[in-house]
Parts: sequence; C-alpha cells; structure tokens
Amino acid sequence: MSDKPIALGNDDAAIALSEVLAEHLAARGFRVDRYGPATASAAGEDYPDVAVQVAQRVADGTHDRAVLLCGTGIGMAIAANKVPGVRAAQAADTYSAERARKSNDAQVLAIGARTVGPELARAIVDAWLASEYEGGRSASKVAKLVALDGARAAVR
Repeated sequence: MSDKPIALGNDDAAIALSEVLAEHLAARGFRVDRYGPATASAAGEDYPDVAVQVAQRVADGTHDRAVLLCGTGIGMAIAANKVPGVRAAQAADTYSAERARKSNDAQVLAIGARTVGPELARAIVDAWLASEYEGGRSASKVAKLVALDGARAAVR
C-alpha cells in the first residue's frame, strides 16, 4: 500500500457513513482526503460530481485508492468508471471487495450507505485494503479493460 492518502467521497445520502469510515481509516493509520458534503446543510454535490472528482484524482495518481459512498454505491461506481484508467467496483460484502482488488485491480470501492451498515462497511473496506491485485489468470482480462479505456478515449 502506498503512503498516499486514501480518497473518501460521499454524497448527501452517505454523510454519516463517511464519518464512520473516516474515523475507522484514521484509527488504522491511514491519511484520508475527504470529498463531498460534510453536513446535510452543505449538501448539493450530486454523486456523479463527487465520483468524477475522486476518480480523476485516482487516474492522475493523487490517490492510489478511493472509497465512494452514496445510497447504494451503484451510482458512484457507474460515474467513477466513466473516467479512463479507473476501475470502480460496488461491493456489499467482504468477498466481493476482496475479489475487486485481487481479480479486477479495482482502485475504487463503492459502498451503499442505505444498504450496508457501519460494521459491515468497516469490514468491506478492511477486506479491500488488505487485498492486492494478483494478476495471473486475471491479467489478460484486466488488460482488456485497460484497452477499453483507450478505445473510449479515442472516440471522444
């Protein structure tokens, strides 16, 4: 794991879970850069805006990994995956989080604040952070994902 801070982004549906995970990551010794609204009164940033802002910082190397939070995690994952070079995976269990890293080299994890409780969210993040990309049988598949990024960029 890099010494770069982990990005933690949320929309207004996930402010409370973002606080929980920020405290959890800090307690584990990680530096955390926060994105998105910090309070309900500060709400106004939609999940696509936060997701793209964070994903761009992953793509440019500011962050090696990021956690995105919204109601289900699905919208954040979809938006983050629009940024070339980023592989975002939505996970609602520890096995999916682990495989997102080991098999898919996902640098971004998306979790739903309305579908996953705080304890499970901590466990999902821990499983994802403890996992590293294995390559092997998955390397050719991830290479195809990377090639899709290039093809998508060429169309723009």
